[in-house]
Amino acid sequence: MTVPITAREDFVRESTTHPALRDEQEFIDRAHARRDTLLAAVERELAAAPRDDVEAARVTGLRRRRADLRHAEQGLVFGRLDAADGSSRHIGRIGLPERDDDSEPLVLDWRAAAARPFYTATPLDPQGQQRRRHIRTRGREVVGVDDEPLDPEAAAGELVGEGALLQALSARRTGRMGTAVATLQREQDEIVRSDSSGPLIVQGGPGTGKTVVALHRVAYLLFNRPELAGQGVLVLGPSPRFLDYIAQVLPALGETSVVPATCDTLLPGAAVEREESRELAEIKGRALWQPTLTAYIRSLLPAPGDLEFLVDGERYPLPAQRVRDALDGATSGRDVHAARRWFIDKVHDLLTDAVVERHEELLAGMETGFEEILARVDAGQARSDDRGVHSGATGVDVDGELTDDDVERIRARICSDAGIAARIDDFWPVYDARAALRRLLQDDALLREFAGELTGDERALVTGAPAPLAPSDIPLLDAVATLLGAVDPPQEQGEFLADRAAARRDWAYGHVAVDEAQELSAMQWHMVLRRVPSRSITAVGDIDQTEAPHRHTSWEEAVQPVFGDRWRRGDLTICYRTPREVMALTEPVLKRAGSSSVPPRAVRDSGVEPWVVTATDAELPGTVGQLAAELAARWEGGTVGVIAPTARLTTLRARLPGTVVLSAGEAKGLEWDAALVVDPDGIATEPRGWNGLYVALTRCTQELGRVRAVS
Repeated sequence: MTVPITAREDFVRESTTHPALRDEQEFIDRAHARRDTLLAAVERELAAAPRDDVEAARVTGLRRRRADLRHAEQGLVFGRLDAADGSSRHIGRIGLPERDDDSEPLVLDWRAAAARPFYTATPLDPQGQQRRRHIRTRGREVVGVDDEPLDPEAAAGELVGEGALLQALSARRTGRMGTAVATLQREQDEIVRSDSSGPLIVQGGPGTGKTVVALHRVAYLLFNRPELAGQGVLVLGPSPRFLDYIAQVLPALGETSVVPATCDTLLPGAAVEREESRELAEIKGRALWQPTLTAYIRSLLPAPGDLEFLVDGERYPLPAQRVRDALDGATSGRDVHAARRWFIDKVHDLLTDAVVERHEELLAGMETGFEEILARVDAGQARSDDRGVHSGATGVDVDGELTDDDVERIRARICSDAGIAARIDDFWPVYDARAALRRLLQDDALLREFAGELTGDERALVTGAPAPLAPSDIPLLDAVATLLGAVDPPQEQGEFLADRAAARRDWAYGHVAVDEAQELSAMQWHMVLRRVPSRSITAVGDIDQTEAPHRHTSWEEAVQPVFGDRWRRGDLTICYRTPREVMALTEPVLKRAGSSSVPPRAVRDSGVEPWVVTATDAELPGTVGQLAAELAARWEGGTVGVIAPTARLTTLRARLPGTVVLSAGEAKGLEWDAALVVDPDGIATEPRGWNGLYVALTRCTQELGRVRAVS
């Protein structure tokens, strides 16, 4: 049953005819009233909470709950499950308790285990449910319900909640990604709720909901593993535009412990300063650089040898064996700068021991031959009123013996001695990560020594590159910075977890979600792995949409150099976004791209056949402008995107100032109601061009137009 409604007066008129609408409106009113009450209570608690360290955790929890309640204003309740035993549960964006906390919740959080049948139950596998109801709302008003009987006699549809899903897909695009929590499908839900141990690589073609799945998985994991909120979740996207596109999804799902970034912005204090050739980017993205950099940085460690220091004007040698022992202890399991700090502490200890030992030797030498004199002095002191002796006081100034305080004062002098510090700096200098990397990349001899797999021509490309950072330098710099470590131990800064995590290279996240994962080079995968020691990773992508210059054409080639065999794969096979009419065009394009994949299966028709017009180079900007305007009028309230070869972007953007005009690579992950693909043959001739054309053709949800360039 589907009951639509478009306005409040319609609801009043239809409510007696359709009691489902009346019943659900009454429940929605009740749920929002409960939400408002809970939000007001949280606001009062926050206003009264003391701002001190003791209450910090509680205040953080209250702020999180306030954010959840605020973001749940839209789509608070979107479904209902009617069980075979006669009970009912409403499903919503967040959970809402009844006034009696021991009773069933008023609204069940979509991430709770009890809510899973809402996404997975079918007539052939009802999972104890009799009916599923999708509730559509606009603000706080019910605008429709879709009922699905869940019994073996009912027709088994291809989709769960087909009416609600297709209604959502038919809605106009807004330029921001909406949540799909009400319409997740079974194969999507299985990935969302799958085990989070180890890397999960999800392959999905256009329109299969890869990004939706990744983000809802983040929300699900944060809900079911509360400890992740304290560690944070990193969401890695392909571009700032993409991150802006998805910016509202996780807050709308009630999750705020998330740090968004791109590979180019992942290393604090580093930024891309120039572009580079695809050939050079491919070379510097190879997995060989991780062992290369490890060996190179290890070569910077000092060789053991004799060291001599001047303390209080006297020379104190440290033999080579003692230096070797100190170096061995320092470098065991530590990065370079942490090892250096450990080594300095050890040298300070050794020097302190040497000074104390020399003092004791000197004292012993002085006492030899003077026992009789000392005995007479001691006897005289015993008869005198010497307060130092009578009081039992000791110390170098009293009896020549060193107390623990004396030893600590000696060590403090050694630690603050500029001459000693300078001698250690000469032996083991502090290294700057960027300077160390640049030294390697600009020295052919070092590259021959540490990167022997590179050919002479490849080394020449590397050494001939300018010094400013290119995108492929960021992962290399991150590796060097990690191997070197921080010069000083990092300090926690920032009130919010996201701010603290984003500011630290060594932050250990609880989970990392990677979108457009097929674009990552091996060195970028290493950069990801360094940030999640648990290897809890969800990576989604389409290997057939790869645009990056690396050479892999399968997930095995993409991730095994970093993960080995310790990863598993999931697949999304149903295309919900792109209509059948458009997907029918993709199979020959994939074959030209060298893919062996089967395109995802489209499950909906738009009723609009893709069309083609032709234009000369001179006519093309005007033709595109006119067609884009017609599409915008036809899809008023929605969005239109133009995709063109990179060489044509400047001209088209000048001709269409109010229209989104992107390259195929820039359009990846985005969607519009209508897409206009300009000069598809030109796109196909670009690097990875057939993959790019596959991307360009699959960006629309309703209508696809193509403008072919003719001479």
